[in-house]
Amino acid sequence: MAILKHIASKNADYGEAQRYLLFQYDESTNKPILDENGELIPRKEYIMDGINCDPFTFDMECRELNALYHKNESYDEIKSHHYIISFDPKDAIENGLTGEWAQQIGMEYAKKNFPGHQALVCTHMDGHNESGNIHVHIVINSLRKYDVERQDFMERACDSRAGYKHHVSKDYLIHLKQSLMDICRREHLHQVDLLAPAEKKITDREYHAKRRGQKKLDERNRQLRADGLTPRKTEFQTQKEFLRSAIEDAAAVSCSQEDFQNLLLEKYNVKLKVSRGRFSYLHPERNKYITGRMLGTHYVEDYLLELFKENAEHKENKKQTVDMGKYNMESKKSATSPSNLLQEETVSVLFIKSDLRLVVDLQACVKAQQNAAYANKVKLSNLKEMAKTVAYIQEHGYNTRDSLEDSFSEIKSHASISRKELKSVEDNLRKVNEQIHYTGQYLANKSVYQKFVKAKNKGQFRQEHPTEIALYETARKFLKEQSADGKLPSIKLLKAEKEKLLQQKKEAQKTYHYYRDYQKELNTVCSNVDKILGQPHTRQPEKQKSTDIS
Repeated sequence: MAILKHIASKNADYGEAQRYLLFQYDESTNKPILDENGELIPRKEYIMDGINCDPFTFDMECRELNALYHKNESYDEIKSHHYIISFDPKDAIENGLTGEWAQQIGMEYAKKNFPGHQALVCTHMDGHNESGNIHVHIVINSLRKYDVERQDFMERACDSRAGYKHHVSKDYLIHLKQSLMDICRREHLHQVDLLAPAEKKITDREYHAKRRGQKKLDERNRQLRADGLTPRKTEFQTQKEFLRSAIEDAAAVSCSQEDFQNLLLEKYNVKLKVSRGRFSYLHPERNKYITGRMLGTHYVEDYLLELFKENAEHKENKKQTVDMGKYNMESKKSATSPSNLLQEETVSVLFIKSDLRLVVDLQACVKAQQNAAYANKVKLSNLKEMAKTVAYIQEHGYNTRDSLEDSFSEIKSHASISRKELKSVEDNLRKVNEQIHYTGQYLANKSVYQKFVKAKNKGQFRQEHPTEIALYETARKFLKEQSADGKLPSIKLLKAEKEKLLQQKKEAQKTYHYYRDYQKELNTVCSNVDKILGQPHTRQPEKQKSTDIS
């Protein structure tokens, strides 16, 4: 998936942008990397071109243009804009994306969306922030050099005239994202909807905080290993990451808002606040709440309440299935027909979620080490969970550690298969939703476009109805690309297909949730058994003599 990032710079040294594109920089400190002689180290792979300038005299030409129009002379003016297009690493493997191809896309994108500006377009093949993906940097002077033809995305009359500055607004950024999505879809590259809110909203600030924290943690762990100690923690987690993980775990087993709130507080010490119907969360080490919207769409009230409803329905359906299975077993114990054998097999794999929890590792629990009373409370809780675990394995007939591991592997395989089936249905549903959306958009603006075609002064008509015409042309372009015979899809047929896929999705979700919960429970049992036996928890143990755990 290609993503777009925008950075506005007030740095008057245009040569800094050139040096960043040509030489190696430390991404964490944003400082150049020097060799043993103190010289800059050139990047191994890059392609650079200039638009309306020579790429190697970009800095000098920008300063000359600024002096000509007496612009960009104040320290607080934005001197340049830096756009980064990052492609999905899978594009290079699956779609054959090369640096030359990415550079062509970058040049097309820059000429289309930044006309009249001096621009550097540089493609790096070495990966941005060690991600290993191909990405394109586009650096433009904030001052426009040439007059250009007025485009639909230009909001002001001066946005097409020389001597005026690059204007960035919310609508313009939406246009830039849509333009990138159109190009990637045309080139058959991986692409997600950049205009839709993210399921997990990770800002640049959080991303860099994660990198800095992980770097410090790695340094501390190296010192511990050098002293002969085993690090307690190897992965740094931001406060928002902690909240997301806690919310996901609690929401997966909660059937109501009250269950969710109690579980968050009891297990993770995270407080939930509901204000005007909106969820906010308080991290144990913070004094200020973080809204669900700041974490992503999967952590807001609407999504979670719907998930609680699905969990409650799923729990009720399982209960009814178990009751029916027990009735069939009791009423026809002596029958040996194939149908009865099938019923017995179904009952044997029925899963009823228990309240088992992981045994807490006291050595890794900082709070328990600091508070003796809390440590005693954890020890008592661990004893209860161990007793529940022993009762669980006896009830389910697990006589050896290997039999438990085999059962876990089987359920894990079922969970993986059901997840792939659910993903396939969701992908088909997304495609149908896109077709419905663009078909409706096409039909809604068709009458305006027909008037535009018949209009004598098409330029004036386009200025009076820019939104309707742009929406129609976008929808028409999308539908042509999706249709093999060039015919417009029927809304009625599309909606019927959507209803069919929604039903399939519901069934696939039930199956996936069933095996997912079963897998989590068996994983908890495996972990607890390993702690009882004093063995490290491993999901794929080496073949050895079976240990009796009954």
